[in-house]
Formats: sequence, structure tokens, C-alpha cells
Amino acid sequence: MRLFSFLLAALALALVAPLSLAQQRLPAQGFADLAERLSPAVVNIATAQRIEGQGELPRFPRGSPLERFNDDEDSAARITSLGSGFIISPDGVVVTNNHVIERADSVEVVLNTGERFPAAIVGRDPATDLAVLRITARRALPHVAFGDSDAARVGDLVLAIGNPFGFGGTVTLGIVSARNRNIDAGRYDDFIQTDAAINRGNSGGPLFNMDGDVIGVNTAIVSPTGGSVGVGFAMPSQLVRPVVDQILRYGEARRGWLGVRLRPLSPEIAERNGLSRAAGAVISQITPGGPAERAGLRRGDIVLSFGGRAVADTRALTRAVADAEIGSVVAVGVVRAGRRMSVNVMIQQLAESQVAAGALSDGALEMNPGPAGRLTSGRVMGVSLAELNSDVRRRFELDGDARGLVVTSIDPSSDAHNKLLVGDVITEMSFEPVISIGQARALAERAQAQGRPLLLRVERDGHMTFRSLRTRR
Repeated sequence: MRLFSFLLAALALALVAPLSLAQQRLPAQGFADLAERLSPAVVNIATAQRIEGQGELPRFPRGSPLERFNDDEDSAARITSLGSGFIISPDGVVVTNNHVIERADSVEVVLNTGERFPAAIVGRDPATDLAVLRITARRALPHVAFGDSDAARVGDLVLAIGNPFGFGGTVTLGIVSARNRNIDAGRYDDFIQTDAAINRGNSGGPLFNMDGDVIGVNTAIVSPTGGSVGVGFAMPSQLVRPVVDQILRYGEARRGWLGVRLRPLSPEIAERNGLSRAAGAVISQITPGGPAERAGLRRGDIVLSFGGRAVADTRALTRAVADAEIGSVVAVGVVRAGRRMSVNVMIQQLAESQVAAGALSDGALEMNPGPAGRLTSGRVMGVSLAELNSDVRRRFELDGDARGLVVTSIDPSSDAHNKLLVGDVITEMSFEPVISIGQARALAERAQAQGRPLLLRVERDGHMTFRSLRTRR
């Protein structure tokens, strides 16, 4: 009997011990001390935008007894919105998302004490959806520091602090669910995925590790309802920090430019060139007169390394080039026709404004007649599209065998905003190939008449993806 009791006691200890060890990794009193220390540096971002020309209601004549019921003089409307941010220096430098402030006429930063400060926009970087603000106070402000997002591991605990739905100072807990996520938000996608609750208003707020360092800027969620379902994304600090530093130094983000267009390296091409695995990026197009052409790189070269670092895929090379110092000479390791070689390339500055504009103006595209007066460019559902001719292929660095319509600009108020990017090639609409503006308009009108979304098949940097645009009946 004593032996039986002893065995039961030993079994109970064996079962409880692992649980106790696991519990020891969590603070006994929760995360109150950490949240109390960090929250003063997390701010609310309040913006206001003036919309002109909203005079839809009739106005009573000046001098009329009913004149007092008129709106303000110019019938302008004001739209306000809320977001989050965080202070990174005692002199009032604030980091947030670009989409929080991009169309604002005025920006105000609200501390957790309730103090409000007008904010000046130091600079913005739409490519990474980051913005830097500055506020002026008569004292040193509480601030937080960037940590090393590369050291974050899947399963690590994280805290998100922000302003969801206007409820400032909200703290939520989660883990790092995944790293290096590509959500097709832009060329530099490399998100941390987390299940910490992130909702509207959290945009621009910090994601902290358990040391209290910022390892990410909360930027986006995936949700069928618009609320948190445990799938949130933060821009990693290793990408954020250099962008913020450049904005503070130059007022803008400055990136390197190689002058190539890339496509993924397939296992078949890798094997054909004597490579054991499909790690690298294939040069599919070279910009005439660009750094790559002058250095002797060729179409079809497989880039294996950049500056001595291995290249995993097209996204890794895009980021490495962007981070390269402008004017520096970088060794690019390539395989050409099965032979390995190194090519030295002098990196130039990427003209981000030209990329965003697609190197073509909207006005030049609206009425661009082709043969027999047929339009070769136009707008469909708020998206400016151009048919692929030699000039368009050269400007957008598209392959000669590319087929479809290239996106040249996007109306920020359209459903396509944040779904499509300038330079995307739309190859199909509603599962039908499109190569002309007339086809695109006909398919869009058909979807609109049927009251259903317009499904697009899109080629972006060698990858195929699908996007759905809402239509209005």
C-alpha cells in the first residue's frame, strides 16, 4: 500500500513539474510593470482632412433670412481619423504609419496624459508605409528604443500597445506567429505575423518584445469582419530603423537601384544551371543605361549573392539592393549559362517618385490613341491601365513575352487602393485574358451589371496573385 501511495505521489510530481517550469517563464503578476513602463511613450495620432467641393445641398442666397442654415463658406467637409504611434527620442520624434497621416491637413499627437501637441511631418515613405513626425514639448518626453527583430523567434511573447477604435493605451498580448510574411502590400514586404489583437486605430503603434524594445510597427490585419481575428502584421524593426534614420537625415528614404527586373528561380532552371537548389533570383529585364547594364550583367543571369550575402529569392535581393549604400560598388555573384562569376556594380539611387508614378503621367495615358485612333490606355474602376507596347515595356521593365495591361496609377479613393500597385500587370479579368482597354472596360461593365466583384489575375515581380475589386450597381 505504501509503495502504491509512493508511486502515485511520484506520478503527480512528474505531471506538475513541467507545468510549473512552463509557468515560471511568465511573470507571476502578469505584464503590468512592463505595460506601465512602456505606455507613456505610445501616443494617439489624430488627423483632420479638409474635403473641398462637398456642396451637394442647395445654399440659401446671401442676405436671405435662411442664410444662417448654410454650411461654412466653402461647403468644405472635415474628416477626422485616429491612429497610433510611438516616441523614439526625448526631443519628440514620433514614428507611425504613412497611411495614418498621408492625406491629413493637420496632425495632432496625444500623450497618455491627455496632453495634445501639433505635429510636423518630418518625412514619409509610402513604399514601407512609414512616417516620421516631430512634436515640441518643454521637457524630455518618455521614449522607447528599437530592438532586433531578426532575433525574434516564432512563439516569442509580444505586447501591442495602441489606440484601437479610439481607446487609447490599450495593451494586448500575443506571440510571434510567423516571420518574413509577404502580404502583397509592397516591394519590401517582410512582416512579422502576430496573434496579439490589432484593430483599426492600432496602425502605427509598436509591437514590443519582453525586454520592452520595439521589434515591429503594427501595420495591417487580415479579417473578414474588419476586427481582429488573430492575424495581424507588423513591419519589422530591422526594416523600420534605417528608413526612420534616413527620413531624419534627408527628409526622405533613399534606396539603392540596380536597374533590373526579376523573376523567381524555378527548380528546373536551377538544375539546368548546375545548382542543387532553387535559391536565387533570375534577371528577366535590364534597364538600358542603368547600373546593371553598365556593369555587364545580362538578362538570364541568376543572382546568387549580393555584397557577399546569399540571395534566397527575388524579395531578398530587392531588399538588399534597397539597403545598399548609394555610390558603393557591390560584388554581385551570378551564374551565367552554368558558369559562376562575380560582377562589380556601382549602386545608384532609386527615384522612388518615378516608380510610384510609373514613369508616366496620368494625363498622357488618358487619351493615348493607338492605330486607327483606338485608345491604348485609360481608366477602369479607378485604375489607370496601359496596353503593352515597346515604350511601356521599357518604362516598366517588363519582359517581351508579358501579356496584359500594366497599372500606371491608382485613385486613392478607389477599392483598388492598397490592393494593386503601380507596375502590376493584369493578365485576366473574370478569368478571361485581357490585352486591350476595350476588353477591360467591357468586362468591368459586365461585372458591374451583374452586381458581382471583378476578379483580377495579377503578375507582380514574377509572382501570380489574385485581387477582387468591388463594383457598384
